[in-house]
Amino acid sequence: MRTALLLPAGIVLMLLPVGQAMAQAGIPLLSVETDPAGSQTYSVTLQILILMTLMSLLPAALIMLTSFTRIIIVLGILRQGIGTTQTPSNQILIGLALFLTFFIMAPVFQAVNEEAIQPFMAEEISQEEMVQRAWAPFRDFMLEQTRETDIAMFARIAGHDSFEAPEDVPFSILVPSFITSELKTAFQIGFLILIPFLIIDLVVASVLMSMGMMMLSPLIISLPFKIMLFVLVDGWAMIMSTLATSFIVV
Repeated sequence: MRTALLLPAGIVLMLLPVGQAMAQAGIPLLSVETDPAGSQTYSVTLQILILMTLMSLLPAALIMLTSFTRIIIVLGILRQGIGTTQTPSNQILIGLALFLTFFIMAPVFQAVNEEAIQPFMAEEISQEEMVQRAWAPFRDFMLEQTRETDIAMFARIAGHDSFEAPEDVPFSILVPSFITSELKTAFQIGFLILIPFLIIDLVVASVLMSMGMMMLSPLIISLPFKIMLFVLVDGWAMIMSTLATSFIVV
């Protein structure tokens, strides 16, 4: 017991000189240098702090700025329509939606890498220009999927006049407009998916009513038929291809 108590105490005593040396060194948290041209350069410590803060926003950016929202909603409606509330599980649906998002967004990610990240890594452009170049492919993708009526609605709420060009739509208006359009499209696709399953449920319920089996749940009988229909028509391939092609603008 005494040895177990002395070991953590020894580790703390060993680390005390290191902490004192770091305190005496005075590593600066914030250091801003102004170039003769007028531009400012921040210290590496502050850049790491900003980067870690932005990393915490990546999940929200992945959901709100990509095709993830439409895909996960359609997959959720599909599972509800089949009647298997826990199969596939949420982890499988999220993983499937995530990798399908990477497949759909691959041209956008490639454009960001070639136009923004690689020039910045080669020190050919500044951080501000890198952010502007990185936002351009996402803005083009979102504009292609956003309805003009949604943009006009949020512009009217924000008190903006009509925009002369799509590039003039600000970030604060484009993002909620894109999300609203994605929700509309996802529910439209989900409505079309639910129709065949609804017909099977109605037929099974009518047959059970005519046979006097009112106490038997129609979902128990219709579930095998819905699964069989979904497998026979190669439903997963149809859903995946529909979701992928729904983001292609002709």
